[in-house]
Amino acid sequence: MTGSLISTLEGRYYTDPGIFAQEQASIFEKMWFCAVKSGDLANPGDFRTVQVGRESVLIARDRHGGLNAFLNVCRHRGARICVDEAGSVKRAFQCPYHAWTYALDGKLIAAPNLTSMPDVDRVEYGLTKVHLREWLGYAWVCLADEPPSFSDDVLHAVTERLGSLEAIDGYEIDQLSVGKRIVYDVKANWKLIIENFMECYHCATIHPELTEVLPEFADGYAAQYYVGHGAEFGDEIKGFTVDGSEGFGKLAALEEERDRKYYAITIKPQVFVNLVPDHVILHRMYPVAVDRTIVECDWLYAKEVVATGRDVSRSVELFHRVNEQDFEACERCQPAMSSRAYARGGVLVPSEHHIGGFHEWLVQKLESAD
Repeated sequence: MTGSLISTLEGRYYTDPGIFAQEQASIFEKMWFCAVKSGDLANPGDFRTVQVGRESVLIARDRHGGLNAFLNVCRHRGARICVDEAGSVKRAFQCPYHAWTYALDGKLIAAPNLTSMPDVDRVEYGLTKVHLREWLGYAWVCLADEPPSFSDDVLHAVTERLGSLEAIDGYEIDQLSVGKRIVYDVKANWKLIIENFMECYHCATIHPELTEVLPEFADGYAAQYYVGHGAEFGDEIKGFTVDGSEGFGKLAALEEERDRKYYAITIKPQVFVNLVPDHVILHRMYPVAVDRTIVECDWLYAKEVVATGRDVSRSVELFHRVNEQDFEACERCQPAMSSRAYARGGVLVPSEHHIGGFHEWLVQKLESAD
């Protein structure tokens, strides 16, 4: 291998169900996982179920206004408590099998003949709790018994990319509202999606709209290749929109130095944050199979933009096209991961070398679990 080219992961890392199972156990079930937008669960009893690794996780708003997360498993015989992806209950969750009933905080409150079993501890036999904390307006969960440092696992990605944690504060992401949400069903391994997001060597080839707005991307270097660097809008570009036309006024608390710039952050293992002056685009990946990943993408705007029904379609369309172009490329790669031509992997050119750091991180995570 010459100095210009470094090796990728071998093809089996994208096709082997055994490696995917290791990733579920060693990465998605041990790290902090961005599960749901907090505002989607606005009222007591609102819930959503999310697949985290091999587990279904139930996240619900309790009667005191707090969010709780539980394994979506009845403590009696293991039936799934909630089979719906989202919904609302009035006061409690009831298992549809034997009617064991749980309060919104997970405590066992009723079951047939429970009064004849005074030795059953209602707390001990409550739903199994999962660690949860809120940040950027989202609920992040961790299935590990002892969760890793949120600062090291999540916040460090922002510091590493923007130069400081304070740099993200001006976007006030936790105060923004969802203007549009699109869910993509991508027939590709989750790592192909991360690798694609991390580099821009492909931008000039498949992203004509994006390189029109961000001309430097045509040179092949992604914004996140440099610490603290934001890709600047083209001289004639007025906003981060599909045709470069004017968007909305910059977010109220945003520093002037970040106006007319785009920043991208990868928060391993499954979040992308895209920052532009008037909105934020946040991707959450849900890997469900070795060759299938659900991606939920939120376009977040100032509350008044959403509340007054302003047209966000031009800014949504820009990154929606980018998403479709990227995911099509990933789906084009997935079948070839099992080819004998890719058995020993491929190569990374210099503008992609930082992807090698992601590969090293992944291998270390898998090896440390052995």
